[in-house]
Amino acid sequence: MKRAYRPPGDPPFETIPQALARAARLWPQREAMVVLDQRITYAHLLDKVRRTAAHMRQRGIGPGDHVAICMGNCIDWVIYAYAACWLGAVVVPVNTRFKTDELRYCLDQSDSRMLVVADRFLNVDFMAMLREIAPAIDHHLPDPALNRLHTVVVFGQEVPAGAIAAEVFSRAPDTALPDGHEPRFDDVGLIQYTSGTTSFPKGVMLTHRNLLWDAWHVSARMGLTLGDRYFSGRPLFHVAGTTLSMFASMVVGACYMTAPSFQVPIVLEMMTRERCTMTSANETMFLMLMNHPDFDASKFRVRGGLAAVGVEAGRQIVERLGMSEMAVGYGLSESSPNCALSPFDDDLERRIAGYAFPLPGLEVRIFDEDSDRELPPGQGGEIRIRGWSLMKGYYKMPEATARVIDAEGWLHTGDLGMADKAGRICFIDRLKDMFRVGGENVAPADVQNVLNAHPAVKQSQVVGVPDPRLQQVAAAYVIVKDGQQTSEQALIDWCRQRCAGFKVPRYVRFVDSFDAIGMTGSAKIQRNKLLAYAIQDLGLTKT
Repeated sequence: MKRAYRPPGDPPFETIPQALARAARLWPQREAMVVLDQRITYAHLLDKVRRTAAHMRQRGIGPGDHVAICMGNCIDWVIYAYAACWLGAVVVPVNTRFKTDELRYCLDQSDSRMLVVADRFLNVDFMAMLREIAPAIDHHLPDPALNRLHTVVVFGQEVPAGAIAAEVFSRAPDTALPDGHEPRFDDVGLIQYTSGTTSFPKGVMLTHRNLLWDAWHVSARMGLTLGDRYFSGRPLFHVAGTTLSMFASMVVGACYMTAPSFQVPIVLEMMTRERCTMTSANETMFLMLMNHPDFDASKFRVRGGLAAVGVEAGRQIVERLGMSEMAVGYGLSESSPNCALSPFDDDLERRIAGYAFPLPGLEVRIFDEDSDRELPPGQGGEIRIRGWSLMKGYYKMPEATARVIDAEGWLHTGDLGMADKAGRICFIDRLKDMFRVGGENVAPADVQNVLNAHPAVKQSQVVGVPDPRLQQVAAAYVIVKDGQQTSEQALIDWCRQRCAGFKVPRYVRFVDSFDAIGMTGSAKIQRNKLLAYAIQDLGLTKT
């Protein structure tokens, strides 16, 4: 019998503690999460969360405090996140690909009072980074450089004297297990750092309602239900890893499956062994899976899930992976993240083309950016959003918040889209300067600031150019100071030491001036002209 999408109505909970308690009550012995060969049921998860919350409360963590988490995907990441929410605290996911300056900024700007961190992950030495940022961690916290951070819990063998080992933290004497602070539905539950068009990431404040309503409606649209085994390779430091994976599974009683990082042989083995029925990935992830020598479509049982892909990859997912019920959508961190998603049973060609209906209770419309006039179906313009999914604002950035949310409550996304006559929305391209490398957002200003700090660089401009595997990669055009010398490889190495790997330019080219290739005399870039120049200059094919 063919399944059909049915709108679920409003969720039967208002806060994350309520939702987790409900899951443990309704499905106590069902598996809540599987990571590699580690498993935990909903009842056990709730018990671990309450005990961890008790230990956190002993360390002074309470309502409104900020708890940063910097680890690969694991059960402990989820336990500490839920424990923070249980106390009414706020989770601050930290990108494990951050370099020292980025980690410093995130911990400082977020006012984090507690950090849960791996000593090392994917060859990144986080203890060395913390020693550089806050030397007092070898003695006693807080450090003047991060004067609000008073507790660091470390998973791993290397534990500085000013930190506490995770196994010691969890052995702390139990006090009465807390019933949980009862946050309001509009209290902030998570601060998601996202790169923007400015030189610094912004902390998107998402409320309990933002997170849970999005998870509730997204799970219904993609057909996720009780008993499903849902593999998501999305990192938990992304809102797609929390809202669209962790929370989405919990609200319907599905089993959330993941791996510490997206290593294709491990993911393929796990998805087939665990008889995965649903999955979530971006285009790069799907292509890596399907093009791997070990990929065998006959071993998969995946019927649907979330696919952030283009048209060609969408067809491959349906034909080669068998995801006939794939759901496609549109969103951004500021909208929790998905504001539009196709029902899993919508017209297949519409889904492959990227068209998605707004989630219940949300307005998603297309406007002319210059005149503020709403555009009819078939005309491209800026996507704007209004309703319950909108962020509470950027943390400690009221002016930046006011620039993107207008007086009438519309979020100006800076993204180009189009509507069809049925009311579906399709994302076309980004009006903003940002581009995406393998699913990661990159702001050109972030990379330009690193390049411009090199002693030989006078000026730089960065643009995202097409790449067959990662969708886009960074290309940098650089003007060298008079009398100075450097090389393309030297600048690539300079960036590799100072910013996350996905931001490092794939290409570096030297120019004498930008005037002839899309730059005004005041150095204001014309991105479309620079992109066209780069594609021709580098011998690339526009996708």
